[in-house]
Amino acid sequence: MSKAKLISKAVDFDVYVSKRLKDAQFKKRYDTYGKQLEIAYQVLQLRKKQRMSQADLARKLGTTQSNVARLEAGEQNFTTQTLHRIAWALGRELKVEFVSR
Repeated sequence: MSKAKLISKAVDFDVYVSKRLKDAQFKKRYDTYGKQLEIAYQVLQLRKKQRMSQADLARKLGTTQSNVARLEAGEQNFTTQTLHRIAWALGRELKVEFVSR
């Protein structure tokens, strides 16, 4: 598949989530795991923006490509230590913030 077709098939995360939140079961899961998924999506987008493969990021993190795939799929909880390592590997700084609901 050409790169143009792949880009045209890309889905905006916010649009996707807003549509899926209409499903009660999805909403319940999202309320539980939503922030984890948002972080996973950010990691994925930052990695792609830097044209870095999962294997490249894994090498920088000292882990495996399959572990990076699980992180990006939101299938693993992130520790602050892991988030710091990911930020460093992507040339970013980690900022954690508590905001009003």
